[in-house]
Amino acid sequence: MHDPPRLVCVRTVAAVAWLLLSADAGKGATSPIGVTAAARALQPGELVVLTLTIPAGLDHVHVSAFGRAIPAAEVEPRTWRALVGIDLDVPPGKQTVSIRARSGGNEVETAYDVVVKPHQFATRRLQVDEAMVNPPAAMLARIRAEAAELGRLWARSSAEPLWTGPFVRPVPDEANSVFGTRSIFNGERRSPHSGTDFLSPAGTPIKAPNGGRVVLVRNLYFTGNTLVIDHGLGLLSLFAHLSAFAVGEGDVVSTGQVVGNVGATGRVTGPHLHWAVRANGSRVDALSLLAVLGQ
Repeated sequence: MHDPPRLVCVRTVAAVAWLLLSADAGKGATSPIGVTAAARALQPGELVVLTLTIPAGLDHVHVSAFGRAIPAAEVEPRTWRALVGIDLDVPPGKQTVSIRARSGGNEVETAYDVVVKPHQFATRRLQVDEAMVNPPAAMLARIRAEAAELGRLWARSSAEPLWTGPFVRPVPDEANSVFGTRSIFNGERRSPHSGTDFLSPAGTPIKAPNGGRVVLVRNLYFTGNTLVIDHGLGLLSLFAHLSAFAVGEGDVVSTGQVVGNVGATGRVTGPHLHWAVRANGSRVDALSLLAVLGQ
């Protein structure tokens, strides 16, 4: 098993990943908002963790990035955290993140630019059951309903963090596929691979990577037996292709708790664990999450 990439503070190590910070304090503010950020890289599919130092007396923090509202939570007095995902479809170039804190009539604003670098993703070719590439007409309504349900889940994450401490790997096995790979099934191009696969034998226990609430336990057409954990603050984990579930919808889980077992259900070529992460609606690499918030 490879160790996760080392956490990089993007504010200080410009050669790896960097943010252009430009304080823009609002009128009447006594001090600007302090910002530090950490990321494995600034490319599509990466997670950026913002730590915000807010002037005393301000207790409402609003963050906007990539056209989305990003929840922020106070982790200690005057210190807030927000999770910004760089989605797979974000083009290279400069993107502005806006931060605003207020209380009553007092308000302060800060803006800075995130310079997203290009990422060339590989292509993979797989042979699977033809019904998993071009589903029969009778399955299309089910597939649309399942996609809509997942879309609602991504948008309903708790605004407060439901986890504590570092994130951990759900299985001990090595990742054997690369997040973001462009997929060609049976010769036909399909959506990019929006998760990370781990080459785990059937039956391997799957552990919750951190605390949270189970919001989906169901068999879905493409991902088979699927489980989703809401970790809060816009962060969710999806585990696919399970052989069995060990928890139910509504259960509160803790770090390391067994939630199911590895299987080969849905669109697969064999047993493995597919772990997909959403950060405020953005598709990000699970290994990026481990790099910035893991052990």
